[in-house]
Amino acid sequence: MANYGDRARIGMLLPSVNRAAEPQITEMLPTGVSLHTTRLRLQSSEEEHINEMVADVERGAVMLADADVDLIVFHCTAASMFAPGFDDSIIDRIETATGKPATSTSKGCVEAFETVGAKKITLTTPYIQVTNDREVAFLSSHGVEVLSETGLGITGDGGAMLAVEPDEWRQRVTAQDEQSSQAAFLSCTAIRAVEAITPIEAEIDKPVITSNQAMVWHALRKLGIGDRPAGYGRLMEAG
Repeated sequence: MANYGDRARIGMLLPSVNRAAEPQITEMLPTGVSLHTTRLRLQSSEEEHINEMVADVERGAVMLADADVDLIVFHCTAASMFAPGFDDSIIDRIETATGKPATSTSKGCVEAFETVGAKKITLTTPYIQVTNDREVAFLSSHGVEVLSETGLGITGDGGAMLAVEPDEWRQRVTAQDEQSSQAAFLSCTAIRAVEAITPIEAEIDKPVITSNQAMVWHALRKLGIGDRPAGYGRLMEAG
């Protein structure tokens, strides 16, 4: 049966190169909650291209508002964690342009760390080093210490990000685990990370937060939807 969002409709602003977020998020959403996407052009995670993408936020948000969505999410981890306060500016712009409530991937991830009680984490990404460095600084500004970080050096290639197998993420995250870490953060909306959540949690016995999982969990909370998908880690079980 078609899902027309009889309970709630989520509008998503997504980088144009992303092939992973829509399939993963649609799979996780409960019955009656629908996803509606507008793309923003992103050529790479270099600063100039992130700024070009963000410059188009109002246009994309207004088109989502035309679909009468209940919440608009700016869904790009690298951009929403670009600098402390950068996400607040984007959210304000969306809400001003549309009159709709808005949020971001960064807000969902920070709320997720708070909920699972993680103040010390490991960070694993497909990104270039400068993007990892930005995320470390952003998370630090929210009281989350990154004990170690690694990236694959991919920028702007959605196909290359999607090509990394979930089991490779499992191997990388488990190898990077540190005794004092309280959660693992597998960052990026464009990778096949949700499939790795349960296997990683079974090995390291800690919560695993991924960008798409955290966004779904956060959006459902903001929408007042109590359903949580099974099989996507301890965060979902936290309610």
